[in-house]
This record gives sequence, C-alpha cells and structure tokens, in this order.
Amino acid sequence: MSARSDRELCDGPLTGGRLTVDLDALAANFAVLTGLAAPARCAAVVKANAYGLGLEPVARKLDAAGCDCYFVANLAEALTLRAILPVADIYVFEGSWPGQEAAFVASELRPVINTLEQFERWAALPAPAPCALQVDTGMSRLGLSLADARQLAARGLGQVAVDYLVTHLACADEPGHAVTPAQLTRFDEARVLFPGLPTSLGNTAGITQGEATRGDLVRAGIGLYGGNPSAQVPNPFHVVANLEGRVLQVREVGVGATVGYGAEFRVRETARLATLGLGYADGYPRSLGNRGYAVVDGHRLPVVGRISMDSLVIDVTSLPPGSRAAGDLVQLVGGDAHLDEIAGLAGTISYELLTGLGARLERCYRGAV
Repeated sequence: MSARSDRELCDGPLTGGRLTVDLDALAANFAVLTGLAAPARCAAVVKANAYGLGLEPVARKLDAAGCDCYFVANLAEALTLRAILPVADIYVFEGSWPGQEAAFVASELRPVINTLEQFERWAALPAPAPCALQVDTGMSRLGLSLADARQLAARGLGQVAVDYLVTHLACADEPGHAVTPAQLTRFDEARVLFPGLPTSLGNTAGITQGEATRGDLVRAGIGLYGGNPSAQVPNPFHVVANLEGRVLQVREVGVGATVGYGAEFRVRETARLATLGLGYADGYPRSLGNRGYAVVDGHRLPVVGRISMDSLVIDVTSLPPGSRAAGDLVQLVGGDAHLDEIAGLAGTISYELLTGLGARLERCYRGAV
C-alpha cells in the first residue's frame, strides 16, 4: 500500500475515538499460527465482523497472506464473506437451519452439521455437497452427542461429503486442565466411528498447546487479532487493534473537585484532567471507570470517574503541561495499553472488548492490500 495520511486511511469522518487496525500485524499473526500448526491446515475465524475489526479488510489481508479456509457463525456472515472471497472454503458453525440448504449450495458454503436432523436435511440434497461434522465432547453447546454419533455411524454417511470431524475444547486456554484430556478421550471414541475422516480441534489456545489439541485443521481466532490465548504464558502475537481517544478539553481542578456522574471520584490534590471524546457507546466498557488507564509517551494515566456514553476523563497531572491538547490522541487499547490487561480490568475478556467496539469509531487500516 502506498503511503497515505491517517485521514485518507479512515473509513469515516473524524470523531472522538479512533480504531487503527494493523493488517500487517494480522498477517504476521497468521504466519505465526500457521507455523505453530504445521503440518495442519490453518483456517481463520472471522465471525462477528472479524472480531469487531472489519470483515472485508481482514478477509482480504488474510487471503493475500495465503489463508484459504474460514469459519463464521451463521449464514448471513457466510454470504457476506462469499461476496468478498469468491473461492475460499467457508464453514458455518451454526450449520444450516431448515430451508437454508439451497442458499448454502448456491454460494458453495459448508455447514458444520451439529444434529441428526441437520444431517438428514443435508443428505437429502440432490447432489453431494461438502460439510463438516461436529461432535460435542464436553462443551454441551453444539454438536452430536456420542450416542448421536454412534447412531449416525450405524446409519452410514452415504453420499454426504464430510470434510472434517470437529470438536471444540472448553479449557485449552488453561494448560493442564483435567477437562481437556477427558475431551480428547471422548473425541477418540468418535473418531473410530468415522475412520479416515480428517479432524479439527484446535482454536488459538489449542494450536499453542501441542499436536494433541490441533488435528488436521486448526481454527485460529483471537491470536489473529493480537489476543493472548492463555494468561499463563507470554503473548506470542503482534498488536493488531489500537484504540485511541481524542482530547476534547484539558482543565485544572482543585482539591475536593468531583469527576463524572455520581461524583464517585474526588480529587485529593490539584490535578490536570483531560476529557476524551469516546465512551461506552463506542465500546469502551463502563466498568473501566476508576479502573482503566491510558498511555501517553510511556506514562500510564488513570481513568478517573465513571465512563459516560460519549466521554471519559483521565488524569494527566504526571505529564508536562501542554503535552496534550484538544485534538490530540491518547492510547486506550493497544501498544502499552495491553488488550488482555484492559479487558481484565473491565471484568471481561479480549474477545468481548474487541467485538464490542462501536460503529461510530473512526476506523483506519494500515497495510491494506
């Protein structure tokens, strides 16, 4: 991509909050995951608008990086992705609902079959069409039970073209958790029912845990977007999402002044406060009031007072006077404002923080194809 200004890289008008997505970092993370997973095939999970970062630019970058297989949540997401990537293999976690089969076939989409009923509808197609088959080994969410799998194996797959036998690990992000080997044992019971079928087990956490939790196809999710799959190990991935807030106003307040709704924060010493133009309507969690922090030139600056719908306040007293003025940007997520740490302070996880980023944020993409 040729060099252009930040303004030219943005999708919309300037607002009080800016989300910058580093697509080169995304591609680098895909390369890391592909290397860890080898010789397994590495698919990208791009559901929920590519974890809130923008389906089209993310999918195009991953395609350019060599990704040829994708997972989404539902048919609507799959149809949107098919319009972007005409050739890639696209799997739909929810499978096909009654009456959706024709749309799947017309757009060459692949359901993840989760029930015997779904399988029978797919088997009734006039011509064989590819799909995946999921077995529930301990999530109690989606997939055939082992009893269902035995019933299906006795019936036979017939002409149905099953690409992969799939399961999902509940605790791969906690190395050594007792649930994982129990799930692997149950998955082995299912595998012998369908000999020869390639397998798919590993999400990002599963990919990093070793060969036993990967299978022939891995499904890379949060690691693509810079999240750490396990709090017990250093994050091996590059920062992709950078959330910044624009300074609206800097003011000096005296001892005893209160900040924000509810007057929950009271200034103990004379302080300089900066109001930033984004809030919980932009996806910056309300729970970060009096808990979050911003970063400027390596300095951590505490969030003070409650988060409002359209604004939040940080204490910039520790910065040299005049170092931040109206219109300047302040880092809130990304860089030294670590994604997983900010999510933890908010009482949530990086997945929720990313997917909750608001539509009115100015969105900029670096390294687009």
